[in-house]
Amino acid sequence: MKLDDRDLAILTTLAREGRITKAVLAERINLSPTPAWDRLKKLEAAGLIEGYGARIALKKLGPHVTVFVAAELADHKAATFRIFEDAVQPIPEIVNVWALGGGFDYLMQIVTRDIDSYQRLIDMLLDGRIGIARYFTYIVTKPVKQGLPPFDLLAGHLD
Repeated sequence: MKLDDRDLAILTTLAREGRITKAVLAERINLSPTPAWDRLKKLEAAGLIEGYGARIALKKLGPHVTVFVAAELADHKAATFRIFEDAVQPIPEIVNVWALGGGFDYLMQIVTRDIDSYQRLIDMLLDGRIGIARYFTYIVTKPVKQGLPPFDLLAGHLD
């Protein structure tokens, strides 16, 4: 799907403010509500908008720790990758997992109550024999930047 500047404006606006009304969205992208709504529906139908959500202030919810874990698997057989990927799916504290090229096989983002609960989770993963040979723990001490992807650049609108 070829995107124009208004489509990119819709994506940027929704990424910042998911609860925006149709009228306000139309105003922000300088269109009347019906054409803005039609464009939004086309972006959703094309799969460019995967869903809507809220950013939650976790520290107001309760104590927590965010940990990134770089994991290296014992071998690089397809079955080992499948075992690992299937094992992490049902664990709610593991909020994101990325397969990597390079030195480590996976990067996991874990959000849990404290370091003790993190360690229990890692022990469970290791006891589960899901293929982890080595892992490295990186504890987040503070957020520094949280932003949006460069939609214009990714869509080829910037050189």
